Amino acid sequence: MKRIVTGVLIGMVLTFSACTSIQVQPISPTIQMKHVCIQDNPDVRVRDFVPVVRDGFDRHGISTEIVVLGAVPERCEYILTYVAIRAWDFTEYLYHAELRLEHKGRRIGYAEYHLIGKGGLSMMKWQSTRAKMDPVIDELLRR
Repeated sequence: MKRIVTGVLIGMVLTFSACTSIQVQPISPTIQMKHVCIQDNPDVRVRDFVPVVRDGFDRHGISTEIVVLGAVPERCEYILTYVAIRAWDFTEYLYHAELRLEHKGRRIGYAEYHLIGKGGLSMMKWQSTRAKMDPVIDELLRR
């Protein structure tokens, strides 16, 4: 009987816990980045994603501006591209995001947030975009 109860409890823990995958290639501490151009991605439907990203860069003393695809000004030495995908389970939530940071066409940083299985039955999947992305951005920009 004890084994059955233990097995059921372990199964419940595995079922209700979300597996979050975070992969980050932080920028080198030698990079003195002061300004980043964020290339607009009109396919992203996560309304607060770009404001959260901009706040994250600002928190690290890096100013940002939004630029349109194909119209990147020459002053944009550093360019950030992004993907953010939402899922739905009673309400919308962020389940996948990628940030790619380039300098003169060469990738200098990368960050990915992904809820495996779209978060399953975990209540953590409904955390705010800020709660999910702030630690990822901080790791990307750590010095």
